[in-house]
Amino acid sequence: MSDRVYIFDTTLRDGEQVPGCQLNTVEKIEVAKALEQLGVDVIEAGFPVSSPGDFNSVVEISKAVTWPTICALTRAVEKDIDVAAEALKYAKRGRIHTGIGTSDYHIRYKFGSNRDEILERAVRAVKYAKKYVEDVEFYAEDAGRTDNEYLAKVVEAVIKAGATVVNIPDTTGYCLPAEYGAKIKYLCDHVAGIENAIISTHCHNDLGMATANTMSGLLNGARQCEVTINGIGERAGNTALEEVAMILRSHRDIDLSTNINTTRIYPVSRMVSSLMNMPVQPNKAIVGKNAFAHSSGIHQDGVLKNTSTYEIIDPKDVGIDNNSIVLTARSGHAALKYRLEVLGVSLSDEKLDKVYEEFLKLADRKKEIHDDDILMLAGADRAHNHHIKVDWLQATSGIGMKPVASIGLDIAGEKFEAAATGNGPVDAAINALRQIVRRQITINEFTIQGVSKGSDDCCKVHMQVENEGKLYYGFGANTDIVSASIEAYVDCINKFAD
Repeated sequence: MSDRVYIFDTTLRDGEQVPGCQLNTVEKIEVAKALEQLGVDVIEAGFPVSSPGDFNSVVEISKAVTWPTICALTRAVEKDIDVAAEALKYAKRGRIHTGIGTSDYHIRYKFGSNRDEILERAVRAVKYAKKYVEDVEFYAEDAGRTDNEYLAKVVEAVIKAGATVVNIPDTTGYCLPAEYGAKIKYLCDHVAGIENAIISTHCHNDLGMATANTMSGLLNGARQCEVTINGIGERAGNTALEEVAMILRSHRDIDLSTNINTTRIYPVSRMVSSLMNMPVQPNKAIVGKNAFAHSSGIHQDGVLKNTSTYEIIDPKDVGIDNNSIVLTARSGHAALKYRLEVLGVSLSDEKLDKVYEEFLKLADRKKEIHDDDILMLAGADRAHNHHIKVDWLQATSGIGMKPVASIGLDIAGEKFEAAATGNGPVDAAINALRQIVRRQITINEFTIQGVSKGSDDCCKVHMQVENEGKLYYGFGANTDIVSASIEAYVDCINKFAD
């Protein structure tokens, strides 16, 4: 019988801290339900004290899912813990995740404190959280750079205080795999009462070693790993759920198993990528577009003879449907609904009708509709409630002529029009829009991503703008690059105009 590894998913907390990836409560519930179907054991739903939105998300996710444990993050502060407990009141299984920095870097520079005082605060926080819930997880922030002897002392104390899970984060992604594994083993060998708690890994990818460190931790005694879908997260990201799940599935010699239904990995990956407007790099392990592509003639020949020559994973094991239905303007509701469900998106009949109308319009402009197009359409209704909407847009450019654009906006029901020139059609369109929306808006980032390789395919535009010292992120998708750019710009404006 293999040992059980518990999967703690922090996509909705650590993953959502990526700039521009924020979700509303409805979208978070959609992701949480998908994680439940995936087989995740623990869902870290948010940091309740950080904002009313995070608090409400924890409340609503607690109501929406059935069997996974719902976890709320706190600092080692009584008010944080009070608020987390209130947010978790509807959870069937609730967990408070509290903790404090334990490295000398954090103790000295972040807290201006000393080791004894930090130890006391850690114990006090766990005991206080224990008044509300039985399941308390303690995190030793920056454990990767914490002296092992002091770390063991903290871990022993919080377990004695009632912690059921102890999280050993490599917060800065600094550790080497052998070093991180040795740290976990040291705790297993030197902490009295370690058998009364589960050791958890939480590794960041700053040096590209998050998954390697997580695996090293598991091989040395950790039995929970904290991960995100697609490895999203602050800076270079977190350990990718799909990578750990498929490593343990592929290496039968490792006597560890998870509850993950791996056939749900690809649909959930695509859903998260679409909702968070966070593209998955083509060469990303397990879920990237090229993960199962073979361009080398030698590789192609081997795969055609026997897939095991170059593929250690059957694409179907992660939910990649090679026999997907091709959608065109002649496809009906049933085909669209089926493909959306394959991609992990379930829509009400009313919402499906609206998406189908937009699908037909797009299908008239394209020969074939791809998965990214469908996911874009499924999430396009966000713009319907915008304060500012684009009524129409016309842009003209060409060799030997000055680009010019005209635009019509609907601002809370009032109509406005403007025209302008620019260095290109996108610049001209934005200049025209700026004549109507008179604000000092600076574009800091402007990224265009082609969904596929056809000249008629949708492109996605991700934009970051600055207004009055604050940053806002916007997203647009269209078969026309100028329209997608304006959609992204208007999306940004709506976020500070509403």
